[in-house]
Amino acid sequence: MCGIVGIVSHSPVNQMLYDALLLLQHRGQDAAGIATNHQQGFSMHKANGLVRDVFRTRNMRSLPGNTGIGQVRYPTAGSSSEEEAQPFYVNAPFGIILAHNGNLTNADQLKIEMFKNDRRHLNTDSDTEVLLNVLAHELQQATTGYSLDPAALFKAVTMVHKRVRGSYAVVAQIAGYGLLGFRDPYGIRPMCLGFNESERGIEYMMASESVALEGMGFRFLRDVMPGEAIFIDIDGKLYNQQCAENPTLNPCAFEYVYLARPDSVIDGASVYGTRLKMGEFLADKIRREFKSGEIDVVMPIPDSSRPAAMELALKLGIEYREGFIKNRYIGRTFIMPGQALRKKSVRQKLNAIVSEFKGKNVLLVDDSIVRGTTSREIVQMARESGAKNVIFASAAPPVMFPNVYGIDMPTRDELIAYGRSTEEVCREITADALVYQDVEAMKRAISECNPALKNFEASCFDGQYITGDITQEYLDRIELARKNPQPMLEDVVRSQLNLNLARVE
Repeated sequence: MCGIVGIVSHSPVNQMLYDALLLLQHRGQDAAGIATNHQQGFSMHKANGLVRDVFRTRNMRSLPGNTGIGQVRYPTAGSSSEEEAQPFYVNAPFGIILAHNGNLTNADQLKIEMFKNDRRHLNTDSDTEVLLNVLAHELQQATTGYSLDPAALFKAVTMVHKRVRGSYAVVAQIAGYGLLGFRDPYGIRPMCLGFNESERGIEYMMASESVALEGMGFRFLRDVMPGEAIFIDIDGKLYNQQCAENPTLNPCAFEYVYLARPDSVIDGASVYGTRLKMGEFLADKIRREFKSGEIDVVMPIPDSSRPAAMELALKLGIEYREGFIKNRYIGRTFIMPGQALRKKSVRQKLNAIVSEFKGKNVLLVDDSIVRGTTSREIVQMARESGAKNVIFASAAPPVMFPNVYGIDMPTRDELIAYGRSTEEVCREITADALVYQDVEAMKRAISECNPALKNFEASCFDGQYITGDITQEYLDRIELARKNPQPMLEDVVRSQLNLNLARVE
């Protein structure tokens, strides 16, 4: 999961990109990067850390130009190495800088093709570098001579769609030509397009979420369609074309559950509205499972569960209270890179108001339960504050399967609901009772906010991998790779190609 943004303006974009990344900081806290294009070529600065820490005044001054891209990163493939911070750059053809949100499921196969057929060398294990080099190769194949036109760009993207599997929303700069954006044929990861009417003409912006557009004063135009490519040249002229065969829209359900900001609209569905609906449907289930008087108060686990908890309390006619206060200077625990760090940060992030718990039967509402670390700590905090009984409710269904499309849920061992019943999970998190949202109710909550949405990427809940290339062997392989450090990429490629190249002792 990452946040990406690209801007074509009539004035310097460095500050605009910085501000847009702040609006997308919730999508990644591991690293940040900005790259701009100007007459002398590209300028780029990237490093591990939050946006505010990565960029200083001297860094911003070194990023001139009226077009640029930016990214905030949460690593799901590769490592947390600063070398894998985005954007990535390749100098041929033309010079391309690219940032990507998602995860390629056939990255290993593409690495072999890069080495054997495309004759391109990769410097990192990042699938973004793989995607960049596939695009660069196909762009080279699609162009003749030294010129580039939109038709050649769209032809290259068409070939990218044919070769690449998985989820990807992409922004890329082509030196001296403009900004390219495209989205995978399944529309898994979000991306939208906006515009601004300046005194010098129309300016365009593409971003992961509509909140980034609106926060920068751009007007939301529309979502980028699955498989669609959009090219905006340096003069501000926009071209677009559908580049995929039989594209279908399958937005990631977890975006609505947790990842996206509530004030965003993704593929026509308000994130805030979907979370209200999730609370409404969860209230229906709780009403069926609990008698009147068994719950005294409803409390959210701040912040993303608040809309669901408020609507749930309203539907049940039960008092709503804020029992936990959040320290906003601690990052989101779900996207922290280690289990020990997640556990330690829970009590630093949340503090209980004892008077709201003492002697009460408390219903705690969270957006989801993934690893169970946060849930267990929160239940214990409620008990320590004097709660009589602690009932835990998840606005999302049980997370039972690995996610391979850009969310850090790659191994079954890390998922508390995998192989466990609801009662067993309840005991693990030490709650008195546990209620999960139903899968179909979650999907219906999104569809009711935009009836045009019929299908979703919800593999972590239902085990259905929509790209059709995920086998049990694949899942076993990524789990093994996560548990055991991978050998160097070059060694892997050589081994698979059976080249038996001599090693230097």
